[in-house]
Amino acid sequence: MRRGVLVLALVLSEGVCRAQGRPCDPPTPLGPSHDLYCIELVAAPGVRGVSGRLELSSPPGPFTVAVTADGHSRFIPIVFLSGLPRTTHDAPRTDVVYIAWATTPQMDSLIKLGEVKNGSVTLRAIEFDKFNILISSERSARVREPRGRIILRGQSPSTRPFPPDLLEFSLGAAGSTGAMDHGEHERSGWPMVPTPPGVTMLPSEMALRPEVTPFLPAADVPLPNAESNEVIRARDGDLIDLDAELVRRTINGQTFTMYSYNGEYPGPLIEVAAGSEIMVRFKNHLADSTSIHWHGIRLENAFDGVDGVTDEFTYKLKFPDAGIFWYHPHIREDIQQALGLYGNILVREPGAQVPANREAILMLQDLLVGDGGLIPFGLESPTHALMGRFGNVVLVNGEPSYRLSVRRGEVVRFYLTNVSNTRTLNLSFPGARMKLVATDAGPFAHEAWIESVVIAPAERYVVDVQFDRTGEFALLNKVIGLDHLFGRFFPMVDTLGIASVSPQRVSRDLSKAFAALRRRPPPFAAASSYLNRPPDHTLVLTLQTHGLPFVTERLMQLDSIYFAPVEWGGTMPMMNWASTGRQVRWVLKDPATGHENMDIAWQFHRGEPAKIRLVNERRAFHGMQHPIHMHGQRFLVLAVNGVPNEDLAWKDTVLVPAGAVVDILLDTANPGEWMLHCHIAEHLSAGMMMHFTVD
Repeated sequence: MRRGVLVLALVLSEGVCRAQGRPCDPPTPLGPSHDLYCIELVAAPGVRGVSGRLELSSPPGPFTVAVTADGHSRFIPIVFLSGLPRTTHDAPRTDVVYIAWATTPQMDSLIKLGEVKNGSVTLRAIEFDKFNILISSERSARVREPRGRIILRGQSPSTRPFPPDLLEFSLGAAGSTGAMDHGEHERSGWPMVPTPPGVTMLPSEMALRPEVTPFLPAADVPLPNAESNEVIRARDGDLIDLDAELVRRTINGQTFTMYSYNGEYPGPLIEVAAGSEIMVRFKNHLADSTSIHWHGIRLENAFDGVDGVTDEFTYKLKFPDAGIFWYHPHIREDIQQALGLYGNILVREPGAQVPANREAILMLQDLLVGDGGLIPFGLESPTHALMGRFGNVVLVNGEPSYRLSVRRGEVVRFYLTNVSNTRTLNLSFPGARMKLVATDAGPFAHEAWIESVVIAPAERYVVDVQFDRTGEFALLNKVIGLDHLFGRFFPMVDTLGIASVSPQRVSRDLSKAFAALRRRPPPFAAASSYLNRPPDHTLVLTLQTHGLPFVTERLMQLDSIYFAPVEWGGTMPMMNWASTGRQVRWVLKDPATGHENMDIAWQFHRGEPAKIRLVNERRAFHGMQHPIHMHGQRFLVLAVNGVPNEDLAWKDTVLVPAGAVVDILLDTANPGEWMLHCHIAEHLSAGMMMHFTVD
């Protein structure tokens, strides 16, 4: 992140963004969450007439959630103060300075945020998971630790979860039916669901199980083993074949029956030129209806792949945009996508040169596996309907241990696609420099150096990485999990693969091209004029539940005191697993009409950009992030919690953090009837979708 640009953007945009609503503005139902992103500063005993607030601002950048490469949340604090006197009783004859500090609750780490005064001041970034805010009066701005009197203090929202001794009565009231042993789970039709290491579960939680029929695919005849995916280089006018069929997959020594396209896992990589048109003849050999949705491609409405196919269908695909796209089913994708129905589409700009020594196309997925095999799915309704199905085995291109051999100095262009049902990833190559180039449907106007890539389900990012030293570089997913019962944060690290760098120097040295950050014309020059306009439509993301077990309702009420901006890992596995689409209804709500989900019928005029505000409701039973996807269209992310986005690129999926407000600008260039939905597969299967029309 360019620190100078970041601070300047915050300062210059403050007046513009005020009309859009910031976290420390008076709370409104359609604004960002006051209690998640604003800290009320309390005067110390004996201090009178002084008050303040501190906004935990979203740093402007390419991602809607800012974290470090290690997964710690990053906020830019903006402090608003009034009533600070020029002198105090301990310095009655000289002007005092006021310094803001951030410290961990244990006071074992302290950072100086900067000098503050009456009015608003933007301070240096905070990268603690839990922290206290202190404002002290000092004789000099050069102090390195608080020496004077503490004037104001506050606590981050993340400090609100309490340890179990303070919750003993409440947890006891939930009751305990005793934990099932492994045999009891098997007799119920459900195997034991794995629990993340270090996460504590109550006996009453361990007794929970979904009230639906377990489902896994099976075959009466021997199945072929899945093969590695091929590359289909399609030319304008070509006809290609895709077949959905059963295969055998062996992962970490366990063999499963899974789904595939053309017997491959992932499905074939389709490579085409922008502006071309092809036909795809699709045959379904599965027992259930399925479909192919061509994710991110602005194609004709009739071929969007929403309706199910029981036998055969031919799709006609046009590719107006260069970029990395993908295809997957839109019928019970919580099952079918998780079992292997997905593949990439690489659309190249004719004549364009890639400034890299090689390209690597990675599809990232997590799979939920128990001791006896895959954890079954719900037949009549999805399991894991509350938080989505988090897996415990991370796959790259269908394999658990990705390997890449490169020469020293080599620049690799990685095309990243997150095809997980639920999991948002925070990817990095520690020790190697990373440059962000493009996202879902096109390049960024400004390339940028990044520490890590935050990639939600269905999102794509293109990054260039140079490996300039000999050795092994791990591709890591490093996030911070929240143990909801004990209110503690803990690191969660997955190694997705290894890049081995040989001592031999690459023959074609691209260091100079890699070191340059390219600038391109803005994707839509008039985007800034929409920042201060009211939205044309607003959509509230919320949740309704009924019939959940008492222990789930009670523990979730306790959990609601704090929601992390992103639920990075499945740290409430039993309650989540046992919640089904019969008990959980995820909701898209139009506050202007009161209509919900498929009763919403927005209409847009072709060629007239529309500003849409996405409000992730804080008061929901369980607030969590939602990757919102729009079919057949593209959009720009204008602002997050009122902070303008300085890194514009065309997208079709955006991650909306818990309690946050994201403004997007929709390019209504493609006529037809389309869908908007959450791309957490279980949320979609639990109702979180709507339709809109571009006439």
